[in-house]
Amino acid sequence: MKQLMSEIEINASPERVWEVLTDFTALGEWSPFVRSINGRLDVGETLKVYIKASKGMGMPFKPKVLKAVAGQEFRWLGRFLVPGLFDGEHYFIIEQLDGDRVQFIQGEIFTGLLVPVMSILKVMGNAHLGFQEMNQALKERAEQPPR
Repeated sequence: MKQLMSEIEINASPERVWEVLTDFTALGEWSPFVRSINGRLDVGETLKVYIKASKGMGMPFKPKVLKAVAGQEFRWLGRFLVPGLFDGEHYFIIEQLDGDRVQFIQGEIFTGLLVPVMSILKVMGNAHLGFQEMNQALKERAEQPPR
């Protein structure tokens, strides 16, 4: 098992951060990591996701939504080929601080037989960079007034 996590403080309400994060039609305008998501944000639904960090190759995959609590948390589970080979539970957590400020946490828990290989190939390092870039872009977008 290997876990990656990146967090950032955002000067916006949990509702505003959630609105930006889950507006899948606008992701391509601002997110440098999760480039697109298609599907419904309901537990048990399968999404079509495309990710690409600034370093590394892009990757399409079809994760299943594990949790979706408006203004608080969104999780999915993605798998490479078959369960147990290389699985990733990705999460986005919005923690209310005081006033209109939140701590935004993005991370992933990797499990499976290929975790050591993916570490050597720097796949996870590129993903961590993608988390950081996306968190910064989310902060910039959420702190702007809504359009």
